Amino acid sequence: MTAAPAELRPLGQQELRHAFGAFPSGVTALAALADDGTPVGMAASSFTSVSLDPPLVSVCVAHTSTTWPLLRDRARIGVSVLGAHQADACRRLASRDGDRFAGLNWIAAPDGAVLIDGASARFDCGIERLVRAGDHDIVLLRVHELDADHAVAPLVFHASRFHRLATTDTLPETP
Repeated sequence: MTAAPAELRPLGQQELRHAFGAFPSGVTALAALADDGTPVGMAASSFTSVSLDPPLVSVCVAHTSTTWPLLRDRARIGVSVLGAHQADACRRLASRDGDRFAGLNWIAAPDGAVLIDGASARFDCGIERLVRAGDHDIVLLRVHELDADHAVAPLVFHASRFHRLATTDTLPETP
């Protein structure tokens, strides 16, 4: 027999934010070169794989973002899955002022995608489709090139805080 579920609360933005925060996610940097050759980027924690064929990933971007309008018309956008050691880089990329790329090591692909060095995975993508969804856009990105380093632990965002993955011997191995 199980215990009765906790009382559900009325729906509000604070309650949604709190409940959504119960789901851990990785943290990514979305970045590209601006027309003047400087990097433009932002942090996003809503990254997910979508399809193997064709190779698609997605991110969600708030309509209130002031950075997304600078990225959405770029031919290519770099998506870097930030490593556990890159929490400060994520804070910089999420800031509203200052040079977001100060102190970051990054490379620009020939097509203008900007990728963060030391990330656990990096994807060179083009926008496949935008889907308007409430106060966000779901951005479907087609992956053109990629690399991954499983030795670099990912940065995890949970309950409005950064975390690191920990290994445990109590869970069975996955196939």
